[in-house]
Amino acid sequence: MFYLLTTDSSDSPIIEPAAQQLNALQKWWSEIDWEVVIGIIIQRSLSILFITLLFFVLNRLVTFAIKHMFGKNPYRFSIVRLTTLRTLVLNVSHYTLAFFYTYSLLAILGLPIGSLIAGAGIAGIAIGLGAQGFMNDLITGFFIIFEQQIDIGDYVLLKDLNLEGTVNAIGLRLVELQSLDGTIHFIPNRHITTVSNFSRGDRRVVVDVRINPSEDIESIKRLIDSVNQQVAEEYSSFIKVNPSIFGMVDLGNSNYAIRTTLYVENGKQAQIQQDLLTKSISILTDAGYSIPNTPITLK
Repeated sequence: MFYLLTTDSSDSPIIEPAAQQLNALQKWWSEIDWEVVIGIIIQRSLSILFITLLFFVLNRLVTFAIKHMFGKNPYRFSIVRLTTLRTLVLNVSHYTLAFFYTYSLLAILGLPIGSLIAGAGIAGIAIGLGAQGFMNDLITGFFIIFEQQIDIGDYVLLKDLNLEGTVNAIGLRLVELQSLDGTIHFIPNRHITTVSNFSRGDRRVVVDVRINPSEDIESIKRLIDSVNQQVAEEYSSFIKVNPSIFGMVDLGNSNYAIRTTLYVENGKQAQIQQDLLTKSISILTDAGYSIPNTPITLK
């Protein structure tokens, strides 16, 4: 049995809207001025190409200028500090150029830049609140490096953190510090507030040789002075100010000593201090003078 497919008037509510939409699409397509569209595409393509070439040239020029500027090293920064500062300035310049390049592209394409910037501002505030500590690390790290507060190899004391040791690495986010016992500390820069650097300038050395004040003090001074002259000749390349006898000092608790002071090159203070003290005690002992090891009670 065959059935004849037919349409009745009940199908017209479905067919007529579809036909109307198709007719509207055909009408819109036929009304497009393709010459104008192609002209706009060509114009914007040329603008994008020009902007791209312009920012490419600017990027190369800025990079060359920054490397040339840091290549002269007018402030005689260390290699580590110079490399860090150059990398920082290069990154900032590249990000700045990338921002303006993106802004120019959006303007050429006719996108709503104001709305995008407003949305990006809200997102930036949210991200900034979450990354506040990170930004503090970067800013503090920049000034630590730029102001030459510490260098790799310096022995420093971070008073507020009660940490001291040798600086192994300096970065924009943290400082790596190695204590005397070998412990490695990774310290975010925002926690560094007070830095005591023991590796800058000449170091003052103080040597106190305990004596018995009842013995011949002038003879003891002459013997210690002879040791001072001997040490000054032995370490002449490291001693900046020759050792001199300050005089007798009261160490407290009935302890008295002959004090010698001198200035030496940083890093040699412990060795010279130990040698000077050892030789002073040795020459006094050989001469028959006593080196007290208990408090002296004067009558």
